Amino acid sequence: MSIIRWNRSNDFFPSLLGDLFNDELISRATNRFSVPAVNLKETDNGYEIHLAAPGLKKEDFKISLEDKVLTISSEKSTESEEKEDKFTRKEYSYSSFSRSFTLPENIDTESVDAKYENGELRISLPKKEKVAKKLIEVSVS
Repeated sequence: MSIIRWNRSNDFFPSLLGDLFNDELISRATNRFSVPAVNLKETDNGYEIHLAAPGLKKEDFKISLEDKVLTISSEKSTESEEKEDKFTRKEYSYSSFSRSFTLPENIDTESVDAKYENGELRISLPKKEKVAKKLIEVSVS
């Protein structure tokens, strides 16, 4: 007897609701919209982090650096209320995310810089200048 992997597409009557409310589909959709995409790039002078976050303002970001861990987070909430003679419509939304990156030892943490424009947050992480290693000879007495 051999083991055959079950494939949903081989079902004669696939479940429409099962496909629409598939756990994998839901988790992919929520992760895609709750955590912005990030590109990391190494240059000769340092590293760059590019975070795609359209619709936010520079005031919405909180960037912190503690013990070689860079954390980028944001929280945004909006509310609107519309009152007419016979109805009231109240809408609100809340979104937040947090991303953390462990930085290498050669980062100059005093010179980290961040800019936000056109929906993209760019963080520059310059490398420390290399310090020449000093050889010390110890005489044995």
